[in-house]
Amino acid sequence: MSKTAKLILGNETYEIPVVTGSENENGLDISKLRSSSKHITIDRGFKNTGACYSAITFLDGENGVLRYRGYPIEQLAEEATFLEVAYLLIYGDLPSSDELAKFENDITQHTLVHEEMKGFLQAYPVNAHPMGVLAAMVCSLSTFYPESQDPNRSQEAFDLTIIRLIAKMPTMAAWAFKHSQRHPLIYPQNKFNYCENFLNMMYSMPTDEYFPDPIVTKALNKLLILHADHEQNCSASTVRIVGSSQANLYASISAGVCALWGPLHGGANQAVIEMLEAIKNDGGDTDKWINKAKDKEDPFRLMGFGHRVYKNFDPRATIIKKSCDEVLEALGVDDPVLDIAKKLEKVALEDPYFVERGLYPNVDFYSGIIYRALGIPPEMFTVMFSLGRLPGWIAQWKEMLDNGDPIGRPRQIYTGAVKRDYVSLSKR
Repeated sequence: MSKTAKLILGNETYEIPVVTGSENENGLDISKLRSSSKHITIDRGFKNTGACYSAITFLDGENGVLRYRGYPIEQLAEEATFLEVAYLLIYGDLPSSDELAKFENDITQHTLVHEEMKGFLQAYPVNAHPMGVLAAMVCSLSTFYPESQDPNRSQEAFDLTIIRLIAKMPTMAAWAFKHSQRHPLIYPQNKFNYCENFLNMMYSMPTDEYFPDPIVTKALNKLLILHADHEQNCSASTVRIVGSSQANLYASISAGVCALWGPLHGGANQAVIEMLEAIKNDGGDTDKWINKAKDKEDPFRLMGFGHRVYKNFDPRATIIKKSCDEVLEALGVDDPVLDIAKKLEKVALEDPYFVERGLYPNVDFYSGIIYRALGIPPEMFTVMFSLGRLPGWIAQWKEMLDNGDPIGRPRQIYTGAVKRDYVSLSKR
């Protein structure tokens, strides 16, 4: 017999089903509460509300656990390629060698974007934020592929839309960067793998032959995997609720890009670099800023330390720290901002104040350092985040459709004026 909880409202008692997930997560199914009791629940920001059933990502913040489709993030980051993880997230299982080869080949064949896209870029000022450019370009793909807007399209057409988006996203992201730098655009090349191709479009020039550094390529592959999905975060929820209206994939992902753009979501690694810059400009005295962070009366907070979900440590940070060290060593970067970052890291890992509170460096701290070392400007950091999060967004959108989830329609408690009569302008 299934378990139930009881809600007592005055003289009435209502039974609420208790649901349990595969990892023994428990929840109260209140979906029929309003129809039976005429009451709704209030949960501002949906911080304690499960909006869906999902088989994509398991996250245990208290114990620092992150798994994609059951596979520990530590194993995937060390052994898998980003496209292998993308296939896993979207289709539910790791691909066979033949499936992966076809997936990779299909993506390679669709990396070019229509030449008309260059006209879009030229219309933007060079100081346009690349996230605004990327969101617009992603959404505009639906105008080039109108068949994607048919909610009853075939499975083959459905898969082609997914392939096109994964293939073209690096091209559009790199072009947004090139436009901001006033550099000529670089076309994708089939001789490179996914990460190499992106780095080539970011850093090569028409007159040069570019050879992506294997250490940098490996670090980028890990970063994209670590960012690929993170359960029902703000942007994933946005993609699902936009898609629940049967909006096409391009429009839904564009909405996810816009949600990620916000500084409270995807801008954390940018905030890390801005903080480090501020410390450098203040003279570089890390002890001063550490003491400010410890002072409860001081509004300053160390960016990139601790995490809203992970109460102990961020498992992704443990993985990417090694890559961060490798990249800095390989590139031989001499940057006082990165020197400050290493000093802060040392304090956070050893100082009892931070250790006792679980304020360890998180993935945003290390990813910001890597992007800085690669010469990527802070305004591009969220674009890099979008590139990694893309397969998770697609998986969330696909699962929402496959499960037949209803259109999203939150309720509210009205707190405005009660009924009042209109007064003509002459009498006011």
